[in-house]
Amino acid sequence: MLNKTYPYYLANVAVAANTDLEVTDKFSGEVATRVAMADAAAIDKAIGYAVEAMPAMRAFPPFKRQAVLEHCVKRFRERYDELALALCIEAGKPINDSKGEVTRLIDTFKVAAEESVRIDGEIINLEISPRAKGYHGYVKRVPIGPCSFISPFNFPLNLTAHKVAPAIAAGVPFVLKPASRTPVGALIMGEILAETDLPKGAFSILPAHRDGADLFTTDERFKLLSFTGSPAVGWELKKKAGKKKVILELGGNAAAIVDGDQGGKLDYVVDRLAFGAFYQSGQSCIGVQRILVHAKIYDALREKLIAKTKSLIMGDPKDEKTFVGPMISESESNRLAGWMESAVQAGAKIVAGGKVEGAMFEATLLEGVKRDTDLYRKEAFGPVAILERFDDFDAALATVNDSDFGLQAGVFTDSLAHAHRAWDLLDVGGVVINDVPSFRVDNMPYGGVKDSGLGREGVRYAIEDMTEMRLMVMRETW
Repeated sequence: MLNKTYPYYLANVAVAANTDLEVTDKFSGEVATRVAMADAAAIDKAIGYAVEAMPAMRAFPPFKRQAVLEHCVKRFRERYDELALALCIEAGKPINDSKGEVTRLIDTFKVAAEESVRIDGEIINLEISPRAKGYHGYVKRVPIGPCSFISPFNFPLNLTAHKVAPAIAAGVPFVLKPASRTPVGALIMGEILAETDLPKGAFSILPAHRDGADLFTTDERFKLLSFTGSPAVGWELKKKAGKKKVILELGGNAAAIVDGDQGGKLDYVVDRLAFGAFYQSGQSCIGVQRILVHAKIYDALREKLIAKTKSLIMGDPKDEKTFVGPMISESESNRLAGWMESAVQAGAKIVAGGKVEGAMFEATLLEGVKRDTDLYRKEAFGPVAILERFDDFDAALATVNDSDFGLQAGVFTDSLAHAHRAWDLLDVGGVVINDVPSFRVDNMPYGGVKDSGLGREGVRYAIEDMTEMRLMVMRETW
């Protein structure tokens, strides 16, 4: 079970300032633990400590950064079951998905440990004309400066890791605001980081209410803001961020196309679609929301997908048989139920699921959803998927692109030409061939276009954002 209370971390040190933040068990609704909440004064102190830590972090050599990250990997493995249970309780994530996220947390820190010792530069040939004869150019990457991180509730371990691990590898101090609904995993991470010899002020982990955390966005001492969360919040933060670099990993309404040549592989396709649409109650920004199926196989796939959807077990996330647990809150469940009801009133049909009780939202499949409804246009962020048929592959690509979002898309096809056409034409950050858009490995570049954000995560790519190029020009003789 969880500890009765958790401190926050200010300049590497645990501070039991209060127990103001109640963290609930998302299945039972009961208070599971209480967490220290940072006020504006604590956040201001953390930023000051991060600024003071910058020289020491710049001088902290790569092999020591690697040792810190390797220590985290070791301790995460030792505390694997504790981390998984904490995630299951605070996020309502089914225990099997929780264990999977702890595995990805470990993977992300492992990749960062490897990348920490290969942040290389380059030599530039400057002798492009007679005036540059005898001049040589050298480029290295240097830490950008103190960074502000704001992480979301849906992957509170691994999406936090995608900010923290690259920061340590790059040698930048940071102040992290974990999601107030799911702060425990990040605080356990802070406890483990506090065991290392990171310079004082290298990290602070401060749960705070959104309305009291403006300094994470507006303070000019930060040189970078990395935010993962909803598009409405993310773009508003960008407006307030001032001169700092801003990285946004936002939402989506991801689509999967099933080409007409997949008739012999329907069982595999259906299994992957059901996973992509309904794992962790659909609360993933690359969860499958729109499923476009070629008319030639539509009826056969529809029948199998309905049966698969109805077979998914909904219940207590601590039960290993559970596939669909609670949504993060009853208010989010009610919001999605309202969208579903409006879609049905506009002519859509529920072909599987549809039952809603409190935060529990049954895996639900609809067809005939009008393209101007909220359920189609916006990010559902819940266990709901939409079926539609197509006859022409290029028309299906155009349908996928008819969205304000562009994070990832999946395409099931045996046609190399169609795979490359999708890669060429889909206006998204990533195209996944023969799997769902929900697929992600933690060293790949990950991010979106349009309302889905700016920049890329994936450890090496995050390190690039957290460092700057510095040029030295040397004249051979003078």
